[in-house]
Amino acid sequence: MRNTRRAYLAATAGALTLGTAGCLGGGSGGSGNDAVAAIGCEVPERDTVSSLPTPVIGSEDASVVVDVWEDFACPHCATFAVDVAPQLRSEYVSEGIVRYRHHDFPIPVDEWWSWKGASAARAVQDEADDETFFDFAHTLYENQSEFGGGDAEGSLSTLQSLAADADLDGCSVAAAASRERYRPLVEAERTEAVDERGFQGTPTVLIDGEQVAPRWSDLQRAVENAR
Repeated sequence: MRNTRRAYLAATAGALTLGTAGCLGGGSGGSGNDAVAAIGCEVPERDTVSSLPTPVIGSEDASVVVDVWEDFACPHCATFAVDVAPQLRSEYVSEGIVRYRHHDFPIPVDEWWSWKGASAARAVQDEADDETFFDFAHTLYENQSEFGGGDAEGSLSTLQSLAADADLDGCSVAAAASRERYRPLVEAERTEAVDERGFQGTPTVLIDGEQVAPRWSDLQRAVENAR
Protein backbone atom coordinates (compact mmCIF):
# COMPACT_ATOMS: atom_id res chain seq x y z
CA MET A 1 0.00 0.00 0.00
CA ARG A 2 1.19 3.52 -0.66
CA ASN A 3 1.35 6.35 1.81
CA THR A 4 -1.02 9.23 1.38
CA ARG A 5 0.30 12.79 1.41
CA ARG A 6 -1.43 13.21 4.75
CA ALA A 7 0.40 10.21 6.20
CA TYR A 8 3.69 11.42 4.77
CA LEU A 9 3.31 14.86 6.35
CA ALA A 10 2.35 13.30 9.65
CA ALA A 11 5.39 11.05 9.51
CA THR A 12 7.65 13.99 8.81
CA ALA A 13 6.29 15.86 11.79
CA GLY A 14 6.72 12.79 13.97
CA ALA A 15 10.36 12.35 13.03
CA LEU A 16 11.08 15.99 13.78
CA THR A 17 9.36 15.69 17.14
CA LEU A 18 11.45 12.67 18.06
CA GLY A 19 14.57 14.63 17.23
CA THR A 20 16.46 11.82 15.55
CA ALA A 21 16.81 10.39 12.06
CA GLY A 22 14.15 7.94 10.99
CA CYS A 23 12.59 6.46 7.86
CA LEU A 24 9.41 7.89 6.42
CA GLY A 25 8.01 7.30 2.91
CA GLY A 26 9.74 5.86 -0.11
CA GLY A 27 9.57 4.72 -3.70
CA SER A 28 9.02 1.53 -5.57
CA GLY A 29 11.57 -1.24 -5.55
CA GLY A 30 10.41 -2.98 -8.71
CA SER A 31 8.01 -5.68 -9.85
CA GLY A 32 6.15 -7.86 -7.39
CA ASN A 33 5.93 -10.74 -9.88
CA ASP A 34 6.82 -14.16 -8.58
CA ALA A 35 10.40 -14.73 -9.73
CA VAL A 36 11.02 -17.90 -7.75
CA ALA A 37 11.24 -20.12 -10.82
CA ALA A 38 13.76 -17.74 -12.38
CA ILE A 39 16.27 -18.48 -9.60
CA GLY A 40 15.92 -22.23 -10.05
CA CYS A 41 13.48 -22.93 -7.24
CA GLU A 42 10.38 -25.08 -7.44
CA VAL A 43 8.24 -24.34 -4.41
CA PRO A 44 4.52 -25.17 -4.31
CA GLU A 45 2.04 -22.46 -3.44
CA ARG A 46 1.20 -22.35 0.26
CA ASP A 47 -1.54 -20.63 2.22
CA THR A 48 -0.89 -17.12 3.45
CA VAL A 49 -0.25 -16.66 7.16
CA SER A 50 -2.17 -14.10 9.19
CA SER A 51 -0.95 -14.88 12.70
CA LEU A 52 2.35 -15.69 14.40
CA PRO A 53 3.67 -14.93 17.88
CA THR A 54 5.67 -11.72 18.24
CA PRO A 55 9.37 -12.53 17.66
CA VAL A 56 11.07 -12.24 21.04
CA ILE A 57 14.40 -13.01 22.67
CA GLY A 58 15.40 -12.68 26.29
CA SER A 59 14.25 -14.04 29.60
CA GLU A 60 10.57 -14.01 30.50
CA ASP A 61 11.75 -12.76 33.89
CA ALA A 62 13.64 -9.78 32.44
CA SER A 63 12.99 -6.54 34.29
CA VAL A 64 12.94 -4.39 31.13
CA VAL A 65 11.00 -4.88 27.88
CA VAL A 66 12.24 -3.31 24.65
CA ASP A 67 9.88 -3.17 21.66
CA VAL A 68 11.16 -2.16 18.22
CA TRP A 69 9.11 -1.41 15.08
CA GLU A 70 11.13 -1.70 11.88
CA ASP A 71 10.95 -1.60 8.08
CA PHE A 72 13.43 -3.91 6.34
CA ALA A 73 14.05 -1.31 3.62
CA CYS A 74 14.70 1.55 6.06
CA PRO A 75 18.39 2.54 6.19
CA HIS A 76 17.98 3.93 9.71
CA CYS A 77 16.58 0.56 10.77
CA ALA A 78 19.65 -1.07 9.24
CA THR A 79 21.90 1.23 11.27
CA PHE A 80 19.96 0.36 14.41
CA ALA A 81 19.97 -3.37 13.67
CA VAL A 82 23.66 -3.56 12.81
CA ASP A 83 25.17 -1.03 15.22
CA VAL A 84 22.80 -0.70 18.19
CA ALA A 85 20.78 -3.90 18.62
CA PRO A 86 23.86 -6.14 18.96
CA GLN A 87 25.06 -4.05 21.91
CA LEU A 88 21.64 -4.30 23.49
CA ARG A 89 21.65 -8.07 23.01
CA SER A 90 25.16 -8.62 24.33
CA GLU A 91 24.96 -6.31 27.34
CA TYR A 92 21.36 -6.73 28.43
CA VAL A 93 19.46 -9.50 26.63
CA SER A 94 22.11 -12.16 27.21
CA GLU A 95 22.35 -11.10 30.86
CA GLY A 96 18.63 -11.60 31.43
CA ILE A 97 17.93 -7.91 31.96
CA VAL A 98 16.06 -7.12 28.72
CA ARG A 99 13.35 -8.94 26.82
CA TYR A 100 13.50 -7.76 23.19
CA ARG A 101 10.48 -7.86 20.86
CA HIS A 102 10.31 -7.18 17.11
CA HIS A 103 7.32 -5.69 15.29
CA ASP A 104 6.97 -5.22 11.53
CA PHE A 105 6.19 -1.69 10.36
CA PRO A 106 6.63 -1.39 6.57
CA ILE A 107 6.21 2.34 5.99
CA PRO A 108 6.87 1.27 3.18
CA VAL A 109 10.25 2.81 2.43
CA ASP A 110 10.48 0.54 -0.61
CA GLU A 111 7.24 -0.84 -2.07
CA TRP A 112 8.95 -4.12 -2.97
CA TRP A 113 11.48 -4.97 -0.26
CA SER A 114 9.63 -3.47 2.72
CA TRP A 115 6.97 -6.16 2.31
CA LYS A 116 9.04 -9.00 0.91
CA GLY A 117 11.84 -8.59 3.44
CA ALA A 118 9.31 -8.82 6.27
CA SER A 119 7.79 -11.97 4.75
CA ALA A 120 11.25 -13.52 4.39
CA ALA A 121 12.12 -12.89 8.02
CA ARG A 122 8.77 -14.13 9.32
CA ALA A 123 9.17 -17.28 7.21
CA VAL A 124 12.41 -17.93 9.05
CA GLN A 125 10.65 -17.44 12.38
CA ASP A 126 7.86 -19.78 11.29
CA GLU A 127 10.15 -22.49 9.97
CA ALA A 128 12.90 -22.21 12.61
CA ASP A 129 12.58 -20.17 15.83
CA ASP A 130 12.77 -16.66 17.25
CA GLU A 131 16.53 -16.74 17.85
CA THR A 132 17.10 -17.66 14.21
CA PHE A 133 14.66 -14.94 13.15
CA PHE A 134 16.69 -12.24 14.90
CA ASP A 135 19.97 -13.55 13.53
CA PHE A 136 18.60 -13.68 9.99
CA ALA A 137 16.99 -10.25 10.29
CA HIS A 138 20.44 -8.93 11.23
CA THR A 139 21.83 -10.56 8.09
CA LEU A 140 19.15 -8.94 5.94
CA TYR A 141 19.98 -5.52 7.35
CA GLU A 142 23.70 -6.09 6.82
CA ASN A 143 22.95 -6.77 3.16
CA GLN A 144 20.15 -4.23 2.73
CA SER A 145 21.75 -2.61 -0.33
CA GLU A 146 21.44 -5.92 -2.21
CA PHE A 147 17.64 -5.85 -2.19
CA GLY A 148 15.05 -3.93 -4.18
CA GLY A 149 16.13 -1.42 -6.78
CA GLY A 150 13.98 -3.02 -9.47
CA ASP A 151 16.00 -6.27 -9.60
CA ALA A 152 13.55 -8.88 -8.34
CA GLU A 153 15.50 -11.87 -9.63
CA GLY A 154 18.82 -10.62 -8.25
CA SER A 155 17.26 -9.78 -4.90
CA LEU A 156 15.63 -13.19 -4.56
CA SER A 157 18.83 -14.95 -5.61
CA THR A 158 20.74 -13.08 -2.91
CA LEU A 159 18.03 -13.90 -0.38
CA GLN A 160 18.15 -17.58 -1.31
CA SER A 161 21.94 -17.64 -0.88
CA LEU A 162 21.86 -15.86 2.48
CA ALA A 163 19.21 -18.24 3.78
CA ALA A 164 21.15 -21.27 2.58
CA ASP A 165 24.30 -19.91 4.24
CA ALA A 166 22.32 -19.81 7.49
CA ASP A 167 21.37 -23.49 7.07
CA LEU A 168 17.81 -22.57 6.10
CA ASP A 169 15.76 -23.65 3.09
CA GLY A 170 16.77 -20.89 0.70
CA CYS A 171 14.08 -21.63 -1.86
CA SER A 172 11.35 -21.70 0.77
CA VAL A 173 12.45 -18.36 2.20
CA ALA A 174 12.73 -16.80 -1.27
CA ALA A 175 9.28 -18.08 -2.19
CA ALA A 176 7.75 -16.71 1.01
CA ALA A 177 9.27 -13.33 0.19
CA SER A 178 8.34 -13.27 -3.49
CA ARG A 179 4.76 -14.37 -2.85
CA GLU A 180 4.46 -12.25 0.31
CA ARG A 181 3.12 -15.24 2.18
CA TYR A 182 3.11 -13.37 5.50
CA ARG A 183 1.66 -10.12 4.17
CA PRO A 184 -1.66 -10.42 6.09
CA LEU A 185 0.31 -10.68 9.33
CA VAL A 186 2.64 -7.83 8.39
CA GLU A 187 -0.25 -5.60 7.27
CA ALA A 188 -2.00 -6.20 10.59
CA GLU A 189 1.11 -5.14 12.51
CA ARG A 190 1.46 -2.05 10.35
CA THR A 191 -2.19 -1.13 10.94
CA GLU A 192 -1.72 -1.48 14.68
CA ALA A 193 1.41 0.68 14.59
CA VAL A 194 -0.29 3.48 12.65
CA ASP A 195 -3.92 3.40 13.72
CA GLU A 196 -3.69 2.22 17.32
CA ARG A 197 -0.31 3.52 18.41
CA GLY A 198 0.07 6.53 16.14
CA PHE A 199 3.63 5.68 15.10
CA GLN A 200 4.95 7.59 12.12
CA GLY A 201 8.47 6.45 11.30
CA THR A 202 11.02 3.70 11.78
CA PRO A 203 12.76 2.55 13.80
CA THR A 204 10.40 3.24 16.67
CA VAL A 205 11.73 2.02 20.02
CA LEU A 206 9.84 1.69 23.29
CA ILE A 207 11.40 0.81 26.62
CA ASP A 208 8.74 -0.34 29.07
CA GLY A 209 6.21 1.47 26.92
CA GLU A 210 8.07 4.79 26.71
CA GLN A 211 9.46 5.95 23.36
CA VAL A 212 13.22 6.41 23.22
CA ALA A 213 15.45 7.70 20.42
CA PRO A 214 17.08 4.73 18.62
CA ARG A 215 20.62 5.66 19.65
CA TRP A 216 22.76 3.47 21.87
CA SER A 217 23.43 6.20 24.43
CA ASP A 218 19.71 6.89 24.82
CA LEU A 219 18.79 3.22 25.01
CA GLN A 220 21.51 2.42 27.50
CA ARG A 221 20.44 5.28 29.74
CA ALA A 222 16.78 4.28 29.54
CA VAL A 223 17.49 0.63 30.29
CA GLU A 224 19.68 1.52 33.26
CA ASN A 225 16.95 3.79 34.63
CA ALA A 226 14.28 1.13 34.15
CA ARG A 227 16.08 -1.96 35.46
